[in-house]
Amino acid sequence: MKDIFFCPEESNFYSNCLENFVLRNCKNYESIVEFGSGDGSPVINSLLRNNFDGIIQGFELNTSAWKVANSTIDEYNLTNKYRIHNSSLFSSSQPDAEYLVANPPYLPAPDNDIYMPLLFGGVDGATVTNDLLSLGYENVLVLISSFSNPTSTLNLAKENGYCVQNFMVLPLQFGYYSSDPKVKNHIEELRKKNMAFYSGDYYFLAGVLFNKCQDSVVDLSNQLAQVMTSL
Repeated sequence: MKDIFFCPEESNFYSNCLENFVLRNCKNYESIVEFGSGDGSPVINSLLRNNFDGIIQGFELNTSAWKVANSTIDEYNLTNKYRIHNSSLFSSSQPDAEYLVANPPYLPAPDNDIYMPLLFGGVDGATVTNDLLSLGYENVLVLISSFSNPTSTLNLAKENGYCVQNFMVLPLQFGYYSSDPKVKNHIEELRKKNMAFYSGDYYFLAGVLFNKCQDSVVDLSNQLAQVMTSL
């Protein structure tokens, strides 16, 4: 249900990354798996703007968000392209797909007792993202925050055989949930350990397309690391 609670700017950014890095590069009838579909609006908006002949299978634990998403999918006659399961991708059979896409929860905190527990991304904020990069999909599109230990994510991706094929970066201001004193103070502690990077009230959010490395592929991992740790 993450996308219901985050700002429209972030939701639109996710849609743009999905369109530019995935939908417009997909061959006919390719399949996509989405973790944490929320209300489905980023994918629905992207499908309405692009020709896509494949199938997107979403996974959303929150029943209320799942119902909202399916209602909108029905409204726009997208049931043949977008199907959302009311379950967790991690506990599913993890369907085969050419792409895994996600805007995962990335708020760091000592525990999930925060304003919005669904946005808890682990102690360093990178836990869910790193788990997604351990599932073995050929191509993975995820949003990564500069205050959520981005270096660990890039290192794990490399260990799992991924290169950064492309990325986009959006500067964002700390919002209601990231300004929760418990979260903000924890992010400040992570910053002292070079695990969080921000400047004043701003941080970077990157849409990153990882793919399994091949000899001919350009790897932008170093460039992305420089950007995400520059604040």
